[in-house]
Amino acid sequence: MQQDGIQFHNVGDRRPVEGRDGQLLQRVPESVRTELNDGAQSRMRHPAGVELRFVPDGDATVTLSTVSGGSAEEGTVRVFWGPIQGSTEVVVGPEPTAIEVSLPEKLADLEPSAVEDLAFDPRVCRIRLPGEHRGGPMVYHGVEGDIRPPRNEELPDRRYLAYGTSITEGEAPLGEHLTYVDQTARRLDADLVNLGSCGTAYCDAAMANHIAERDDWDVATLSVSVNMVGTFEPAEFRERAERLIDRVASAHPDKPVVAITIFRNAMDVCRSNGETELCDRFREDLREIVAETTHENVHLLEGPELLPTIGGLTTDLVHPGDNAMITMGETLAAELEPLLED
Repeated sequence: MQQDGIQFHNVGDRRPVEGRDGQLLQRVPESVRTELNDGAQSRMRHPAGVELRFVPDGDATVTLSTVSGGSAEEGTVRVFWGPIQGSTEVVVGPEPTAIEVSLPEKLADLEPSAVEDLAFDPRVCRIRLPGEHRGGPMVYHGVEGDIRPPRNEELPDRRYLAYGTSITEGEAPLGEHLTYVDQTARRLDADLVNLGSCGTAYCDAAMANHIAERDDWDVATLSVSVNMVGTFEPAEFRERAERLIDRVASAHPDKPVVAITIFRNAMDVCRSNGETELCDRFREDLREIVAETTHENVHLLEGPELLPTIGGLTTDLVHPGDNAMITMGETLAAELEPLLED
Protein backbone atom coordinates (compact mmCIF):
# COMPACT_ATOMS: atom_id res chain seq x y z
CA MET A 1 0.00 0.00 0.00
CA GLN A 2 1.53 3.31 -1.11
CA GLN A 3 0.62 6.97 -0.69
CA ASP A 4 2.57 10.25 -0.71
CA GLY A 5 5.76 8.44 -1.71
CA ILE A 6 5.52 6.14 1.33
CA GLN A 7 5.11 2.39 1.41
CA PHE A 8 2.78 1.55 4.31
CA HIS A 9 4.11 -1.87 5.31
CA ASN A 10 1.81 -4.28 7.21
CA VAL A 11 -1.08 -1.86 6.68
CA GLY A 12 -4.26 -3.34 5.26
CA ASP A 13 -6.37 -0.20 5.37
CA ARG A 14 -6.30 3.51 6.18
CA ARG A 15 -9.48 4.83 7.77
CA PRO A 16 -10.84 8.30 8.52
CA VAL A 17 -10.76 9.40 12.16
CA GLU A 18 -13.85 11.02 13.64
CA GLY A 19 -13.26 14.59 14.76
CA ARG A 20 -9.73 15.00 13.38
CA ASP A 21 -7.65 14.98 10.25
CA GLY A 22 -5.53 12.05 9.23
CA GLN A 23 -5.85 8.35 8.54
CA LEU A 24 -5.93 5.59 11.12
CA LEU A 25 -3.60 2.76 10.13
CA GLN A 26 -4.90 -0.77 10.63
CA ARG A 27 -3.38 -4.12 9.78
CA VAL A 28 -6.27 -5.67 7.85
CA PRO A 29 -8.93 -4.29 5.51
CA GLU A 30 -12.06 -2.98 7.18
CA SER A 31 -14.15 -5.71 5.56
CA VAL A 32 -12.00 -8.29 7.36
CA ARG A 33 -11.70 -6.44 10.67
CA THR A 34 -15.46 -6.12 11.18
CA GLU A 35 -15.92 -9.89 10.79
CA LEU A 36 -13.43 -10.73 13.57
CA ASN A 37 -14.34 -11.23 17.22
CA ASP A 38 -14.86 -7.97 19.12
CA GLY A 39 -11.45 -7.97 20.78
CA ALA A 40 -9.59 -8.75 17.57
CA GLN A 41 -11.37 -5.88 15.85
CA SER A 42 -9.59 -3.57 18.28
CA ARG A 43 -6.27 -5.42 18.09
CA MET A 44 -6.02 -5.06 14.32
CA ARG A 45 -5.91 -1.30 14.84
CA HIS A 46 -2.73 -1.59 16.91
CA PRO A 47 0.22 -1.08 14.56
CA ALA A 48 2.38 -4.05 15.57
CA GLY A 49 4.89 -4.53 12.78
CA VAL A 50 3.63 -1.47 10.88
CA GLU A 51 6.31 0.59 9.16
CA LEU A 52 6.32 3.73 7.03
CA ARG A 53 9.04 3.20 4.43
CA PHE A 54 10.59 5.59 1.94
CA VAL A 55 13.89 6.78 0.49
CA PRO A 56 14.45 10.49 1.17
CA ASP A 57 16.40 12.95 -0.94
CA GLY A 58 17.37 15.40 1.79
CA ASP A 59 15.32 16.12 4.89
CA ALA A 60 11.84 14.67 5.36
CA THR A 61 9.19 15.05 8.05
CA VAL A 62 6.38 12.58 8.80
CA THR A 63 3.60 13.61 11.17
CA LEU A 64 1.79 11.06 13.36
CA SER A 65 -0.49 10.99 16.39
CA THR A 66 -2.21 8.39 18.56
CA VAL A 67 -5.86 7.79 19.37
CA SER A 68 -7.31 6.19 22.47
CA GLY A 69 -7.61 2.43 22.50
CA GLY A 70 -4.27 1.23 23.82
CA SER A 71 -2.83 0.61 27.24
CA ALA A 72 -0.74 3.76 26.75
CA GLU A 73 -1.66 7.04 25.09
CA GLU A 74 1.91 7.65 23.99
CA GLY A 75 4.25 5.41 22.05
CA THR A 76 7.90 5.55 21.01
CA VAL A 77 8.48 5.53 17.27
CA ARG A 78 11.92 4.25 16.22
CA VAL A 79 13.70 4.89 12.95
CA PHE A 80 15.78 2.23 11.20
CA TRP A 81 17.73 2.62 7.99
CA GLY A 82 17.28 -0.70 6.25
CA PRO A 83 18.67 -3.20 8.78
CA ILE A 84 20.60 -0.52 10.70
CA GLN A 85 19.13 0.84 13.92
CA GLY A 86 19.03 4.62 13.92
CA SER A 87 19.37 7.06 16.78
CA THR A 88 16.00 8.74 16.21
CA GLU A 89 13.36 7.87 18.81
CA VAL A 90 10.28 10.08 19.05
CA VAL A 91 7.46 9.83 21.59
CA VAL A 92 4.15 10.27 19.77
CA GLY A 93 0.96 11.15 21.64
CA PRO A 94 -2.55 12.45 20.91
CA GLU A 95 -1.25 15.71 19.45
CA PRO A 96 0.28 15.50 15.94
CA THR A 97 4.02 14.97 16.30
CA ALA A 98 6.63 15.62 13.63
CA ILE A 99 9.31 12.97 13.02
CA GLU A 100 12.26 14.49 11.19
CA VAL A 101 14.63 12.24 9.28
CA SER A 102 17.52 12.48 6.87
CA LEU A 103 19.91 9.84 5.63
CA PRO A 104 22.86 9.62 8.06
CA GLU A 105 26.07 10.85 6.47
CA LYS A 106 27.99 7.59 6.83
CA LEU A 107 25.19 5.56 5.25
CA ALA A 108 25.33 7.80 2.20
CA ASP A 109 29.02 6.95 1.78
CA LEU A 110 28.90 3.15 1.93
CA GLU A 111 30.93 1.02 -0.44
CA PRO A 112 28.65 -1.05 -2.74
CA SER A 113 30.29 -4.24 -1.44
CA ALA A 114 29.13 -3.38 2.10
CA VAL A 115 25.45 -3.61 1.18
CA GLU A 116 25.30 -6.29 -1.50
CA ASP A 117 24.45 -9.07 0.98
CA LEU A 118 21.87 -7.07 2.97
CA ALA A 119 18.18 -7.87 2.59
CA PHE A 120 17.29 -4.19 3.15
CA ASP A 121 19.08 -1.32 1.47
CA PRO A 122 20.37 1.06 4.20
CA ARG A 123 18.99 4.03 2.29
CA VAL A 124 15.44 2.89 3.06
CA CYS A 125 14.04 4.83 6.00
CA ARG A 126 11.83 2.58 8.14
CA ILE A 127 9.69 4.45 10.67
CA ARG A 128 8.65 1.61 12.96
CA LEU A 129 5.46 2.14 14.95
CA PRO A 130 4.96 0.82 18.50
CA GLY A 131 2.79 -2.25 18.90
CA GLU A 132 1.17 -4.01 21.80
CA HIS A 133 1.40 -2.25 25.19
CA ARG A 134 3.80 0.36 23.81
CA GLY A 135 1.22 2.82 22.49
CA GLY A 136 -2.23 3.21 21.01
CA PRO A 137 -3.47 3.07 17.42
CA MET A 138 -1.64 5.50 15.14
CA VAL A 139 -2.89 8.20 12.78
CA TYR A 140 -0.93 9.35 9.74
CA HIS A 141 -1.21 13.08 9.00
CA GLY A 142 1.16 13.56 6.07
CA VAL A 143 4.74 13.97 4.94
CA GLU A 144 6.93 16.83 3.78
CA GLY A 145 10.07 16.48 1.72
CA ASP A 146 11.33 14.87 -1.46
CA ILE A 147 10.83 11.13 -0.99
CA ARG A 148 10.03 8.02 -3.01
CA PRO A 149 8.82 4.52 -2.11
CA PRO A 150 11.49 1.82 -1.86
CA ARG A 151 12.04 -0.30 -4.96
CA ASN A 152 11.64 -4.07 -4.87
CA GLU A 153 15.39 -4.61 -5.06
CA GLU A 154 15.84 -2.46 -1.95
CA LEU A 155 13.64 -4.78 0.14
CA PRO A 156 13.82 -8.45 1.16
CA ASP A 157 12.66 -10.90 -1.50
CA ARG A 158 11.04 -13.18 1.10
CA ARG A 159 7.92 -12.59 3.17
CA TYR A 160 7.18 -14.26 6.51
CA LEU A 161 3.59 -14.05 7.82
CA ALA A 162 2.89 -14.73 11.49
CA TYR A 163 -0.47 -15.23 13.19
CA GLY A 164 -0.83 -15.76 16.92
CA THR A 165 -1.48 -14.23 20.31
CA SER A 166 0.05 -11.30 22.21
CA ILE A 167 3.33 -13.22 22.13
CA THR A 168 3.29 -12.87 18.34
CA GLU A 169 1.93 -9.33 18.41
CA GLY A 170 4.78 -8.54 20.80
CA GLU A 171 3.51 -7.51 24.21
CA ALA A 172 6.56 -7.56 26.46
CA PRO A 173 9.80 -6.74 24.56
CA LEU A 174 11.08 -3.20 24.60
CA GLY A 175 10.71 -2.62 20.86
CA GLU A 176 9.29 -4.09 17.67
CA HIS A 177 12.71 -5.29 16.54
CA LEU A 178 12.86 -7.59 19.58
CA THR A 179 9.70 -9.64 19.02
CA TYR A 180 10.34 -13.28 18.21
CA VAL A 181 8.71 -12.91 14.80
CA ASP A 182 10.89 -9.93 13.92
CA GLN A 183 13.97 -11.77 15.16
CA THR A 184 12.94 -14.73 13.01
CA ALA A 185 12.39 -12.57 9.94
CA ARG A 186 15.77 -10.88 10.35
CA ARG A 187 17.56 -14.23 10.43
CA LEU A 188 15.66 -15.40 7.36
CA ASP A 189 16.39 -12.18 5.43
CA ALA A 190 12.61 -11.89 5.18
CA ASP A 191 10.05 -9.13 5.47
CA LEU A 192 7.58 -9.64 8.32
CA VAL A 193 3.79 -9.49 8.17
CA ASN A 194 2.65 -9.48 11.80
CA LEU A 195 -0.98 -10.50 12.36
CA GLY A 196 -0.65 -11.26 16.06
CA SER A 197 -3.83 -10.55 18.05
CA CYS A 198 -3.39 -9.97 21.77
CA GLY A 199 -5.76 -12.06 23.86
CA THR A 200 -8.02 -12.69 20.87
CA ALA A 201 -6.28 -15.20 18.57
CA TYR A 202 -9.41 -17.32 18.20
CA CYS A 203 -8.75 -18.63 14.67
CA ASP A 204 -11.73 -16.68 13.34
CA ALA A 205 -13.00 -17.70 9.90
CA ALA A 206 -12.45 -14.14 8.64
CA MET A 207 -8.77 -14.30 9.60
CA ALA A 208 -8.38 -17.75 8.03
CA ASN A 209 -9.89 -16.45 4.79
CA HIS A 210 -7.79 -13.29 4.86
CA ILE A 211 -4.48 -15.14 5.21
CA ALA A 212 -5.57 -17.65 2.57
CA GLU A 213 -6.45 -14.89 0.12
CA ARG A 214 -3.16 -13.01 0.52
CA ASP A 215 -0.45 -13.79 -2.02
CA ASP A 216 2.35 -11.74 -0.44
CA TRP A 217 4.03 -14.34 1.80
CA ASP A 218 6.40 -17.27 1.37
CA VAL A 219 6.06 -19.00 4.75
CA ALA A 220 3.45 -18.68 7.48
CA THR A 221 3.43 -19.65 11.15
CA LEU A 222 0.14 -20.14 12.99
CA SER A 223 0.61 -20.07 16.76
CA VAL A 224 -2.70 -21.39 18.12
CA SER A 225 -3.46 -20.53 20.80
CA VAL A 226 -3.16 -20.01 24.52
CA ASN A 227 -5.95 -17.44 24.21
CA MET A 228 -8.40 -20.27 23.56
CA VAL A 229 -7.60 -22.18 26.77
CA GLY A 230 -10.52 -21.64 29.13
CA THR A 231 -12.44 -19.75 26.44
CA PHE A 232 -13.37 -22.61 24.11
CA GLU A 233 -14.13 -26.25 24.69
CA PRO A 234 -11.67 -28.69 23.08
CA ALA A 235 -14.09 -29.61 20.30
CA GLU A 236 -14.49 -25.99 19.18
CA PHE A 237 -10.76 -25.34 19.51
CA ARG A 238 -10.11 -28.28 17.23
CA GLU A 239 -12.72 -27.16 14.71
CA ARG A 240 -11.37 -23.60 14.54
CA ALA A 241 -7.70 -24.60 14.40
CA GLU A 242 -8.39 -27.21 11.72
CA ARG A 243 -10.33 -24.70 9.63
CA LEU A 244 -7.51 -22.14 9.85
CA ILE A 245 -4.82 -24.61 8.82
CA ASP A 246 -6.90 -26.18 6.06
CA ARG A 247 -7.92 -22.91 4.43
CA VAL A 248 -4.44 -21.40 4.47
CA ALA A 249 -2.65 -24.57 3.34
CA SER A 250 -5.13 -25.44 0.59
CA ALA A 251 -4.90 -21.94 -0.88
CA HIS A 252 -1.08 -22.09 -0.99
CA PRO A 253 -0.05 -25.71 -1.60
CA ASP A 254 3.53 -24.75 -2.51
CA LYS A 255 4.18 -22.65 0.60
CA PRO A 256 5.14 -23.98 4.06
CA VAL A 257 2.40 -23.52 6.66
CA VAL A 258 3.74 -24.17 10.15
CA ALA A 259 1.44 -24.75 13.12
CA ILE A 260 3.02 -24.02 16.52
CA THR A 261 1.64 -25.56 19.70
CA ILE A 262 1.12 -23.42 22.80
CA PHE A 263 4.37 -21.98 24.11
CA ARG A 264 5.68 -22.87 27.58
CA ASN A 265 3.76 -20.85 30.17
CA ALA A 266 2.49 -20.72 33.76
CA MET A 267 0.08 -23.60 33.14
CA ASP A 268 3.10 -25.87 32.64
CA VAL A 269 5.07 -24.87 35.73
CA CYS A 270 2.72 -23.55 38.44
CA ARG A 271 1.31 -26.21 40.76
CA SER A 272 -1.86 -24.26 41.52
CA ASN A 273 -2.92 -23.76 37.91
CA GLY A 274 -6.11 -25.66 37.14
CA GLU A 275 -5.86 -25.47 33.32
CA THR A 276 -2.67 -27.49 32.83
CA GLU A 277 -4.50 -30.52 31.44
CA LEU A 278 -6.52 -28.38 29.05
CA CYS A 279 -3.36 -26.70 27.76
CA ASP A 280 -1.82 -30.13 27.12
CA ARG A 281 -5.06 -31.26 25.46
CA PHE A 282 -4.98 -28.34 23.02
CA ARG A 283 -1.37 -29.14 22.14
CA GLU A 284 -2.28 -32.76 21.47
CA ASP A 285 -5.27 -31.74 19.36
CA LEU A 286 -3.03 -29.55 17.20
CA ARG A 287 -0.58 -32.43 16.76
CA GLU A 288 -3.42 -34.65 15.58
CA ILE A 289 -4.74 -32.00 13.17
CA VAL A 290 -1.32 -31.77 11.51
CA ALA A 291 -0.83 -35.54 11.50
CA GLU A 292 -4.20 -36.10 9.85
CA THR A 293 -4.12 -33.31 7.27
CA THR A 294 -3.95 -34.19 3.61
CA HIS A 295 -1.87 -31.09 2.86
CA GLU A 296 1.80 -31.92 2.41
CA ASN A 297 2.85 -28.32 3.03
CA VAL A 298 1.65 -28.34 6.66
CA HIS A 299 4.26 -28.78 9.37
CA LEU A 300 4.27 -28.81 13.18
CA LEU A 301 6.58 -27.16 15.67
CA GLU A 302 6.35 -27.60 19.41
CA GLY A 303 6.04 -24.26 21.19
CA PRO A 304 7.80 -25.48 24.35
CA GLU A 305 10.81 -26.55 22.27
CA LEU A 306 11.20 -23.04 20.86
CA LEU A 307 11.65 -21.85 24.45
CA PRO A 308 12.76 -24.87 26.51
CA THR A 309 12.83 -23.12 29.92
CA ILE A 310 10.97 -20.32 31.67
CA GLY A 311 14.18 -18.31 31.73
CA GLY A 312 13.62 -15.07 29.89
CA LEU A 313 9.87 -14.94 30.46
CA THR A 314 8.34 -11.97 32.22
CA THR A 315 6.91 -12.45 35.71
CA ASP A 316 3.47 -13.47 34.47
CA LEU A 317 5.22 -16.60 33.13
CA VAL A 318 3.36 -16.22 29.84
CA HIS A 319 4.98 -13.43 27.87
CA PRO A 320 8.61 -13.70 26.74
CA GLY A 321 10.90 -10.79 27.52
CA ASP A 322 13.72 -9.56 25.31
CA ASN A 323 16.12 -12.46 25.90
CA ALA A 324 13.46 -15.13 25.45
CA MET A 325 12.23 -13.50 22.26
CA ILE A 326 15.74 -13.58 20.81
CA THR A 327 16.11 -17.27 21.71
CA MET A 328 12.76 -18.07 20.10
CA GLY A 329 13.67 -16.16 16.96
CA GLU A 330 16.97 -17.99 16.60
CA THR A 331 15.36 -21.40 17.08
CA LEU A 332 12.35 -20.73 14.84
CA ALA A 333 14.46 -19.33 12.01
CA ALA A 334 16.62 -22.45 12.07
CA GLU A 335 13.45 -24.55 11.67
CA LEU A 336 11.96 -22.45 8.88
CA GLU A 337 15.04 -22.00 6.73
CA PRO A 338 15.12 -25.61 5.43
CA LEU A 339 11.41 -25.40 4.58
CA LEU A 340 11.98 -22.26 2.54
CA GLU A 341 14.96 -23.82 0.77
CA ASP A 342 12.89 -26.90 -0.12
